Amino acid sequence: MEVREVGVVGCGIMGGGIAQVCATHGYYTTVVEADEDRLQHGLDRVRRSLTREVERGRLSQERYDRALRRLRGTTFLGDLANCDLVIEAVSEDLATKKQVFAELGRACKPEAILATNTSSLSLSELAAASCRPDKVIGLHFFNPPTALRLVEVVSSQSTSAETIETAMAFCDSIDRLTVRVKDTPGFIVNRLLVPFIFDAIRMVESGVATAEDIDRACRFGLNHAMGPLATADLIGLDVLIQISESMFEEFGEPRFKAPTLLRRMVSLGYLGRKTGKGFYEYEAR
Repeated sequence: MEVREVGVVGCGIMGGGIAQVCATHGYYTTVVEADEDRLQHGLDRVRRSLTREVERGRLSQERYDRALRRLRGTTFLGDLANCDLVIEAVSEDLATKKQVFAELGRACKPEAILATNTSSLSLSELAAASCRPDKVIGLHFFNPPTALRLVEVVSSQSTSAETIETAMAFCDSIDRLTVRVKDTPGFIVNRLLVPFIFDAIRMVESGVATAEDIDRACRFGLNHAMGPLATADLIGLDVLIQISESMFEEFGEPRFKAPTLLRRMVSLGYLGRKTGKGFYEYEAR
């Protein structure tokens, strides 16, 4: 099956970024949001991101214009009816995602592939909700999708070989690097990353070192591009808790349990970059 039109459900940081990648690589892309305000906010963020790419010389004015012509927004899920591939990028909540997949199963054409950008939740449950489990796959992009090229391609026992082949070819067409992984909480990256971040948070919590010094040590001692606390802020502290809960439920290992400091910060609304405050402070976006 050839993918010509792409749908993206959710126009937040992840959904908008995925839509931008698809549009700049030649796909007619329709992005859906829950209401008009969220939709316009998300599309404005995409336009600003594309403008920065032009200013930095990474994107020509012609490609900028073409990308915007290929991108459209809607608040009606039925507008995805003709899409060949739909990528869900809503909040990391199983009930919400299952509802989206149930609606997509009814709204999209029978041959359409339904993908989820979940970072930890059960692909099999989403596949069952869609009533077309052979057409459901995980395409886990990383934040920000416009800069990080990795995509974890996740398959369940029900995912067909044709669906996997089409999804891999699509990722190649948008210049992404792929790794294959089975349906398991956290997949590859988060299963390794989340306990690492939690250990760093516990070090801050117990006064071993400051967030700045822990991140500096990892950047220059481990050659990481970002330290674990800055990475936590980028992911979103609330998202980290959601990821940890699904992994802790599955594996029952203490290393997957969210530290007390993290839970307190989330309770106070300190969610990282998206709220302007986490382990660091940021300018409002």
